[in-house]
Amino acid sequence: MALRSRHSLPGFGLSAGITLTLLCLMALAPVAVLSLKGAHFDGWGALLTDPRVLAAVRLSFGGALLAALIDAVAGLLIAWVLVRYHFPGRKVLDSLIDLPFALPTAVAGIALATLYAPNGWLGSISMQIGWQIAYTPWGVLVAMCFIGLPFVVRSVQPVLADLSLDVEEAALTLGASPWQTFRLVILPAVFPSLLTGVSLAFARAVGEYGSVIFIAGNLPGESEIVPLLIVAKLEQYDTVGATALAVLMLGTSFAMLFILNGLQVWQRRNRGTV
Repeated sequence: MALRSRHSLPGFGLSAGITLTLLCLMALAPVAVLSLKGAHFDGWGALLTDPRVLAAVRLSFGGALLAALIDAVAGLLIAWVLVRYHFPGRKVLDSLIDLPFALPTAVAGIALATLYAPNGWLGSISMQIGWQIAYTPWGVLVAMCFIGLPFVVRSVQPVLADLSLDVEEAALTLGASPWQTFRLVILPAVFPSLLTGVSLAFARAVGEYGSVIFIAGNLPGESEIVPLLIVAKLEQYDTVGATALAVLMLGTSFAMLFILNGLQVWQRRNRGTV
Protein backbone atom coordinates (compact mmCIF):
# COMPACT_ATOMS: atom_id res chain seq x y z
CA MET A 1 0.00 0.00 0.00
CA ALA A 2 1.50 3.29 -1.03
CA LEU A 3 2.20 5.73 1.71
CA ARG A 4 0.38 9.02 1.39
CA SER A 5 1.86 12.28 2.55
CA ARG A 6 0.09 13.72 5.53
CA HIS A 7 -0.27 17.38 6.46
CA SER A 8 -1.24 18.90 9.76
CA LEU A 9 -4.27 20.52 8.12
CA PRO A 10 -6.66 18.60 5.86
CA GLY A 11 -7.47 19.76 2.37
CA PHE A 12 -3.97 20.95 1.51
CA GLY A 13 -4.21 20.05 -2.17
CA LEU A 14 -7.53 21.81 -2.68
CA SER A 15 -6.55 24.94 -0.75
CA ALA A 16 -3.15 25.15 -2.46
CA GLY A 17 -4.77 24.77 -5.88
CA ILE A 18 -7.30 27.51 -5.18
CA THR A 19 -4.55 29.77 -3.82
CA LEU A 20 -2.30 29.29 -6.85
CA THR A 21 -5.22 29.79 -9.24
CA LEU A 22 -6.26 33.05 -7.60
CA LEU A 23 -2.65 34.22 -7.49
CA CYS A 24 -2.20 33.54 -11.20
CA LEU A 25 -5.47 35.20 -12.19
CA MET A 26 -5.14 38.27 -9.96
CA ALA A 27 -1.40 38.94 -9.98
CA LEU A 28 0.74 36.88 -12.32
CA ALA A 29 -1.50 36.91 -15.41
CA PRO A 30 -1.81 40.73 -15.66
CA VAL A 31 1.93 41.15 -15.13
CA ALA A 32 2.72 38.49 -17.74
CA VAL A 33 0.36 40.00 -20.33
CA LEU A 34 1.78 43.46 -19.72
CA SER A 35 5.35 42.19 -20.06
CA LEU A 36 4.58 40.29 -23.27
CA LYS A 37 2.88 43.29 -24.81
CA GLY A 38 5.78 45.54 -23.84
CA ALA A 39 8.26 43.09 -25.37
CA HIS A 40 6.87 43.90 -28.82
CA PHE A 41 7.38 47.63 -28.36
CA ASP A 42 10.07 48.88 -30.74
CA GLY A 43 10.41 52.44 -29.50
CA TRP A 44 12.36 51.85 -26.30
CA GLY A 45 15.24 54.04 -27.44
CA ALA A 46 13.04 57.08 -27.96
CA LEU A 47 11.11 56.37 -24.76
CA LEU A 48 14.20 56.06 -22.56
CA THR A 49 15.70 59.27 -23.95
CA ASP A 50 12.54 61.37 -23.77
CA PRO A 51 13.27 64.22 -21.30
CA ARG A 52 9.66 64.27 -20.13
CA VAL A 53 9.68 60.55 -19.37
CA LEU A 54 13.05 60.71 -17.61
CA ALA A 55 11.89 63.63 -15.46
CA ALA A 56 8.72 61.75 -14.49
CA VAL A 57 10.69 58.59 -13.65
CA ARG A 58 13.15 60.56 -11.52
CA LEU A 59 10.35 62.25 -9.62
CA SER A 60 8.28 59.08 -9.12
CA PHE A 61 11.07 56.78 -7.97
CA GLY A 62 13.37 59.38 -6.42
CA GLY A 63 10.49 61.00 -4.56
CA ALA A 64 9.15 57.63 -3.42
CA LEU A 65 12.56 56.55 -2.12
CA LEU A 66 13.13 59.85 -0.30
CA ALA A 67 9.61 59.74 1.15
CA ALA A 68 10.17 56.16 2.36
CA LEU A 69 13.40 57.20 4.10
CA ILE A 70 11.65 60.14 5.76
CA ASP A 71 8.84 57.83 6.83
CA ALA A 72 11.43 55.44 8.28
CA VAL A 73 12.66 58.10 10.71
CA ALA A 74 9.25 59.59 11.47
CA GLY A 75 7.53 56.21 11.68
CA LEU A 76 10.12 54.77 14.06
CA LEU A 77 9.80 57.83 16.31
CA ILE A 78 5.99 57.70 16.29
CA ALA A 79 5.95 53.96 16.97
CA TRP A 80 8.39 54.47 19.86
CA VAL A 81 6.18 57.14 21.42
CA LEU A 82 3.02 55.06 21.03
CA VAL A 83 4.62 51.95 22.57
CA ARG A 84 6.84 53.37 25.32
CA TYR A 85 4.81 56.32 26.62
CA HIS A 86 1.31 56.54 28.05
CA PHE A 87 -0.41 59.91 27.80
CA PRO A 88 -3.93 61.28 27.33
CA GLY A 89 -5.13 60.85 23.77
CA ARG A 90 -2.66 58.08 22.92
CA LYS A 91 -5.37 55.78 21.59
CA VAL A 92 -6.79 58.58 19.47
CA LEU A 93 -3.34 59.26 18.01
CA ASP A 94 -2.88 55.53 17.42
CA SER A 95 -6.15 55.44 15.49
CA LEU A 96 -5.23 58.48 13.39
CA ILE A 97 -2.16 56.65 12.07
CA ASP A 98 -4.48 54.53 9.92
CA LEU A 99 -6.23 57.55 8.43
CA PRO A 100 -4.34 57.39 5.10
CA PHE A 101 -5.52 53.77 4.77
CA ALA A 102 -9.20 54.65 5.14
CA LEU A 103 -9.20 58.04 3.42
CA PRO A 104 -9.99 58.00 -0.33
CA THR A 105 -6.91 59.11 -2.24
CA ALA A 106 -8.75 61.94 -4.00
CA VAL A 107 -9.96 63.29 -0.65
CA ALA A 108 -6.42 63.09 0.74
CA GLY A 109 -5.07 64.94 -2.29
CA ILE A 110 -7.63 67.73 -2.02
CA ALA A 111 -7.01 68.06 1.72
CA LEU A 112 -3.23 68.26 1.24
CA ALA A 113 -3.57 70.74 -1.62
CA THR A 114 -5.87 72.93 0.48
CA LEU A 115 -3.52 72.78 3.45
CA TYR A 116 -0.27 73.45 1.57
CA ALA A 117 -1.58 75.80 -1.14
CA PRO A 118 -0.05 79.30 -1.13
CA ASN A 119 -3.18 80.57 0.64
CA GLY A 120 -3.57 77.50 2.89
CA TRP A 121 -2.84 77.24 6.59
CA LEU A 122 0.65 75.79 6.23
CA GLY A 123 1.27 76.96 2.68
CA SER A 124 0.87 80.62 3.61
CA ILE A 125 3.47 80.18 6.37
CA SER A 126 5.96 78.52 4.03
CA MET A 127 5.38 81.20 1.40
CA GLN A 128 6.53 83.83 3.89
CA ILE A 129 10.03 82.33 3.72
CA GLY A 130 9.84 81.87 -0.03
CA TRP A 131 9.14 78.12 0.01
CA GLN A 132 6.20 76.97 -2.08
CA ILE A 133 5.13 73.40 -1.36
CA ALA A 134 1.93 72.81 -3.32
CA TYR A 135 2.14 72.50 -7.12
CA THR A 136 5.86 71.73 -6.95
CA PRO A 137 7.91 68.52 -6.45
CA TRP A 138 7.81 69.31 -2.73
CA GLY A 139 4.06 68.74 -2.82
CA VAL A 140 4.63 65.33 -4.43
CA LEU A 141 7.03 64.45 -1.61
CA VAL A 142 4.53 65.55 1.05
CA ALA A 143 1.78 63.40 -0.46
CA MET A 144 4.09 60.38 -0.72
CA CYS A 145 5.17 60.77 2.91
CA PHE A 146 1.53 61.03 3.99
CA ILE A 147 0.40 57.81 2.34
CA GLY A 148 3.49 55.79 3.30
CA LEU A 149 3.82 56.65 6.99
CA PRO A 150 1.27 54.10 8.33
CA PHE A 151 3.17 51.22 6.71
CA VAL A 152 6.30 52.00 8.70
CA VAL A 153 4.50 52.62 11.98
CA ARG A 154 2.42 49.44 11.79
CA SER A 155 5.45 47.36 10.80
CA VAL A 156 7.66 48.57 13.66
CA GLN A 157 5.08 49.00 16.41
CA PRO A 158 4.47 45.30 17.29
CA VAL A 159 8.20 44.57 17.33
CA LEU A 160 8.84 47.42 19.75
CA ALA A 161 5.93 46.21 21.89
CA ASP A 162 7.46 42.72 22.12
CA LEU A 163 10.97 44.02 22.82
CA SER A 164 11.72 43.44 26.48
CA LEU A 165 12.84 46.39 28.57
CA ASP A 166 15.21 44.10 30.45
CA VAL A 167 17.62 44.09 27.52
CA GLU A 168 17.81 47.88 27.47
CA GLU A 169 18.19 48.04 31.24
CA ALA A 170 21.00 45.49 31.08
CA ALA A 171 22.80 47.56 28.43
CA LEU A 172 22.46 50.71 30.53
CA THR A 173 23.65 48.83 33.61
CA LEU A 174 26.78 47.73 31.73
CA GLY A 175 27.62 51.35 31.01
CA ALA A 176 26.14 51.87 27.55
CA SER A 177 24.87 55.33 26.74
CA PRO A 178 21.27 55.82 25.54
CA TRP A 179 22.53 56.29 21.97
CA GLN A 180 24.63 53.12 22.17
CA THR A 181 21.65 51.22 23.56
CA PHE A 182 19.50 52.37 20.68
CA ARG A 183 22.14 51.72 18.01
CA LEU A 184 23.39 48.35 19.27
CA VAL A 185 20.35 46.86 21.01
CA ILE A 186 17.09 48.37 19.75
CA LEU A 187 17.85 49.16 16.12
CA PRO A 188 19.14 45.65 15.19
CA ALA A 189 15.96 44.15 16.65
CA VAL A 190 13.57 46.42 14.74
CA PHE A 191 15.60 46.82 11.55
CA PRO A 192 13.98 43.93 9.58
CA SER A 193 10.48 45.20 10.31
CA LEU A 194 11.62 48.77 9.63
CA LEU A 195 12.97 47.70 6.25
CA THR A 196 9.69 45.93 5.52
CA GLY A 197 7.76 49.10 6.31
CA VAL A 198 10.08 51.15 4.12
CA SER A 199 9.59 48.69 1.24
CA LEU A 200 5.80 48.90 1.56
CA ALA A 201 5.88 52.70 1.81
CA PHE A 202 8.10 52.90 -1.27
CA ALA A 203 5.87 50.56 -3.28
CA ARG A 204 2.74 52.50 -2.32
CA ALA A 205 4.32 55.88 -3.11
CA VAL A 206 5.58 54.78 -6.54
CA GLY A 207 2.14 53.76 -7.70
CA GLU A 208 0.17 56.52 -5.97
CA TYR A 209 -1.99 58.67 -8.20
CA GLY A 210 -5.06 60.22 -6.57
CA SER A 211 -3.45 61.95 -3.60
CA VAL A 212 -0.50 63.23 -5.66
CA ILE A 213 -2.07 64.82 -8.73
CA PHE A 214 -4.06 67.38 -6.75
CA ILE A 215 -1.02 68.80 -4.99
CA ALA A 216 1.65 68.19 -7.64
CA GLY A 217 0.68 70.82 -10.19
CA ASN A 218 1.40 68.25 -12.92
CA LEU A 219 3.85 70.41 -14.87
CA PRO A 220 5.58 68.28 -17.55
CA GLY A 221 9.25 67.87 -16.79
CA GLU A 222 8.89 69.35 -13.30
CA SER A 223 6.08 67.92 -11.14
CA GLU A 224 4.63 65.19 -13.34
CA ILE A 225 4.67 61.59 -12.11
CA VAL A 226 4.76 58.45 -14.24
CA PRO A 227 1.18 57.29 -13.45
CA LEU A 228 -0.13 60.66 -14.65
CA LEU A 229 1.98 60.39 -17.81
CA ILE A 230 0.48 56.95 -18.46
CA VAL A 231 -3.03 58.36 -18.09
CA ALA A 232 -2.14 61.24 -20.42
CA LYS A 233 -0.98 58.79 -23.10
CA LEU A 234 -4.16 56.77 -22.72
CA GLU A 235 -6.23 59.92 -23.17
CA GLN A 236 -4.31 60.51 -26.41
CA TYR A 237 -5.14 56.91 -27.47
CA ASP A 238 -1.44 56.04 -27.33
CA THR A 239 -2.00 52.63 -25.74
CA VAL A 240 1.36 51.33 -26.95
CA GLY A 241 3.27 54.18 -25.29
CA ALA A 242 1.20 53.81 -22.10
CA THR A 243 1.93 50.07 -22.01
CA ALA A 244 5.65 50.68 -22.51
CA LEU A 245 5.67 53.17 -19.65
CA ALA A 246 3.82 50.67 -17.48
CA VAL A 247 6.40 47.99 -18.29
CA LEU A 248 9.22 50.43 -17.51
CA MET A 249 7.62 51.28 -14.19
CA LEU A 250 6.99 47.61 -13.43
CA GLY A 251 10.59 46.61 -14.13
CA THR A 252 12.04 49.47 -12.10
CA SER A 253 9.72 48.73 -9.18
CA PHE A 254 10.70 45.04 -9.22
CA ALA A 255 14.38 46.00 -9.25
CA MET A 256 14.01 48.37 -6.29
CA LEU A 257 11.97 45.89 -4.27
CA PHE A 258 14.46 43.12 -5.10
CA ILE A 259 17.27 45.28 -3.71
CA LEU A 260 15.30 46.04 -0.53
CA ASN A 261 14.41 42.37 -0.03
CA GLY A 262 18.06 41.45 -0.61
CA LEU A 263 19.02 43.86 2.15
CA GLN A 264 16.55 42.15 4.46
CA VAL A 265 18.01 38.71 3.74
CA TRP A 266 21.56 39.99 4.16
CA GLN A 267 20.68 41.60 7.47
CA ARG A 268 19.03 38.43 8.79
CA ARG A 269 22.06 36.33 7.81
CA ASN A 270 24.40 38.73 9.53
CA ARG A 271 22.32 38.57 12.68
CA GLY A 272 22.36 34.78 12.53
CA THR A 273 26.17 34.68 12.35
CA VAL A 274 26.68 37.01 15.28
